[in-house]
Amino acid sequence: MVLAVSITLNMTVYKHRWQWIVILVIGLAISWPLLAEWDISQKQLDDIELRYNKFARQRVADWQLLIHRSKDLPESEKLEQVNAFFNGNVQFISDQLIWQQKDYWATPIEMLSIGAGDCEDYAVAKYFTLKKLGVDEDKLRLTYVKAVTLNQAHMVLTYFDHKRAIPLVLDNLMIEIKPANQRRDLIPVYSFNGAGLWLTKQRGGEQRVGDASRLSLWEKLIFRINNGE
Repeated sequence: MVLAVSITLNMTVYKHRWQWIVILVIGLAISWPLLAEWDISQKQLDDIELRYNKFARQRVADWQLLIHRSKDLPESEKLEQVNAFFNGNVQFISDQLIWQQKDYWATPIEMLSIGAGDCEDYAVAKYFTLKKLGVDEDKLRLTYVKAVTLNQAHMVLTYFDHKRAIPLVLDNLMIEIKPANQRRDLIPVYSFNGAGLWLTKQRGGEQRVGDASRLSLWEKLIFRINNGE
């Protein structure tokens, strides 16, 4: 059953000493379970090939092979493998061109079937793939930043080895995974995962401001994932 959820997310961003603060005004929402347990059958691969093409089928099959082969790797290698896979197999194309929408968050299967996506799609696909590989969700954040060079909003996946660690940045704009303090071209705004939503405070650190379920695009994404899309 599809539940209609009305959510308002208003962001006002102020620049002060190269720091950004996001003010979030968020309505009530419900939480969807984060299943994300993809086991793609041959029938599903056949359906993907029929709907898209043989290349789409191969990308999804390669993704499943990546998951199968990477489960026992150290976490650092999991990050490298997953980052390289999506950066190397998916073309950057805007949501407007792909979906005829201003903003749409694709599931990993949707993204790989089309072979294209925008920055949110890369970050989402890496997030759920690493979760599937056993990386603790507490270590992963979908992080909105300002890309200084591009002068626009951008999303990356960040990984925290431990709570006070400098996060590593998995970015579709760069092949190499670097610590956040070496990415002077990115200014953090806010981050979230399936457990919560945080804003970056003016003098460093973070402040939890709510549940990720309050983001309407996240809600819709989780609904489609739970329905096998």
